[in-house]
Amino acid sequence: MTAAGAKIRIKIKAYDHRVIDAAARVIIETTERTGALIAGPIPLPTKIRKFTVLKSTFVHKDARDQFEIRTHKRIIDITESTSKTIDALSNITLPAGVEIEVKMLTA
Repeated sequence: MTAAGAKIRIKIKAYDHRVIDAAARVIIETTERTGALIAGPIPLPTKIRKFTVLKSTFVHKDARDQFEIRTHKRIIDITESTSKTIDALSNITLPAGVEIEVKMLTA
């Protein structure tokens, strides 16, 4: 399925850092069992989105609340992958709340 020298890049996103680390651990353990070489997980900068809302409905503009959403990201690079690696990665179950993007890079 993959040509020799093909590289797989997996990008993982989640709101909770514990969940994303658990997902990265599962992916690494699965690919190590198939004999592929792994680089990562490489932590990317955490994106913080802040929202400011007024506490009151009409006046009192000084009374505000701030909410934030933190998006944690990791990258895992897999080199020297085989068809066993692709099959193992397609059959793993990851925790809820994890978004995964898989890209096949050619050398």
